[in-house]
Amino acid sequence: MSVNIVAFGNERDRFSEDSQQPSLIWSYLGRSALISQIDSSLSAAHAANPVFTEYQACVFGNVRLLVRDCPAWDIFDSDWHTSRSLIGGADIIVIKYSVNDKTAFQELKDSYVPMIKKALSHCSVPVIISAIGARKNGVPCTCPLCTSDRRSCVTTSEGVQLSKELGATYLELHTLNDFYIQKYFGGVLEYFMIQSLNQKSSEKMKKKKKTQKCHRVQPPQLEQPEKMPILKGEASHYDADLHNLLCCCQCADVAFYPEDLSTVVEAHKVILCSVSQLFMLLFEVKSAADIHDASIVKMAQNLFTVDTRGTFPVATHSGPPCVPPVKVVVKDSVFCSCLPDILHFIYSGAFQWEQLEEDIKRKVKDPEKTENVLEKVKCILKTPGKLSTAKDCRSHQIRRLYSTSLRLFFNTPVLADVIFKIQASILQAMSLLVCAEMYQVMRLQHICELYIITQLQSMPSRELASTSLSIVSLLRKAKFHNSDCLSTWLLHFIATNYLIFSQKPEFQDLSVEERSFVEMHRWPSNLYLKQLAEYRNYVHSQKCHCAVM
Repeated sequence: MSVNIVAFGNERDRFSEDSQQPSLIWSYLGRSALISQIDSSLSAAHAANPVFTEYQACVFGNVRLLVRDCPAWDIFDSDWHTSRSLIGGADIIVIKYSVNDKTAFQELKDSYVPMIKKALSHCSVPVIISAIGARKNGVPCTCPLCTSDRRSCVTTSEGVQLSKELGATYLELHTLNDFYIQKYFGGVLEYFMIQSLNQKSSEKMKKKKKTQKCHRVQPPQLEQPEKMPILKGEASHYDADLHNLLCCCQCADVAFYPEDLSTVVEAHKVILCSVSQLFMLLFEVKSAADIHDASIVKMAQNLFTVDTRGTFPVATHSGPPCVPPVKVVVKDSVFCSCLPDILHFIYSGAFQWEQLEEDIKRKVKDPEKTENVLEKVKCILKTPGKLSTAKDCRSHQIRRLYSTSLRLFFNTPVLADVIFKIQASILQAMSLLVCAEMYQVMRLQHICELYIITQLQSMPSRELASTSLSIVSLLRKAKFHNSDCLSTWLLHFIATNYLIFSQKPEFQDLSVEERSFVEMHRWPSNLYLKQLAEYRNYVHSQKCHCAVM
């Protein structure tokens, strides 16, 4: 007998400096009196699959306990097949979050809870939601109606509401000590473990009794279909592409000049406005009345001047000739000399603060002027007043990355000039794949392939039989446009659903080589169908009649 537990989420506060805080799962395995043995060889992240940590232990004496701990929710975005397999094989699911990480909780609630609900729609698995940590803004109130810590922390009522959506058991663990781990969390977890073992034992007994009653010839065993190849998503080049955008000045629409007009530095309004209200004011995206901080308005007036007369020299930029860039004079010569480094910092996502400090110190070489430039950067990125230490600034920049970083210039109307209309359609995804192959955007091509595969996998057999979508036509297009992974997968898909596709007229359009592959890998196999026919003949023969009758 065995129990499989899957844990999702990170119980650590991403802003906390304590990176050595033990995990909830590891704390339980080390503290529980029921655990007689832990396999230390699997206590670290699996080399084959680093997205989760796997533990094996013995519980209740001789019951095998297998725990997979997935701290990053990215597995649902990058590998839906693996995440769905983990949920499908789980006897108990544990969802963890830190009460001091509101952003991560909101992302869990908006993005990943719907995926978990979808994966659990066809099975009944107990779910435990664990809210971990003591709220940092005073003593938390456990009253469901209390909203005193709603802004910075995850409240009890929010956790309870989330547990209601999933039909889960909600726990609050203020610290990972003996009481909360062994008696509180462990008591609930072990209750569900016993329930799971009882259910498995009952099913095993029923199966055994059913086998004992049946003394006749058993039907042939249908083996599982051959596993189809799994596509691996390509890593994102977003950071490098954004950095190249600045270095190559593609589509630049802003040109910064010193007061003597001797040099020019080009940038993009949409990037600058996404990280700073000062640039929104400078480029008239917002008015002074919309900005309630006088320091931003004052800084914009003291540091920059936008040319409206068109008397500046024309910058060499990559934009259309009919749309000249906005020309901005930087009044502070020292700040202007550091502007390329500041822009690199902004385009990196505004979180490499130590690197910016080093670059400016190396260029300016005057501590007082260096500090002056850094204070201006802080004001531009909106940190009113002076920050006391570099550690405070680092903490601020990291927090800011998750709230107003460069990723937020997606799905916002600020300076947007392209609108994509999104519809959930396999044929449209195939059309987009064709365009991606034409322009050699390989990562987009892989995303389209993964989307098509996910949609086809989710279609039930009845829908596959009645759909007008031609899988063979998709196979033809995939081969023609060099989508080898998709074409290989589609052939396996046709073979795995042989009884459905062999009845469709399009099946005759397969080439001789493709037909040979499908016949070789078909499911169910010819051997099974032959054995099944023999078994049916035996059942209906006189040999199988009851001796009493």
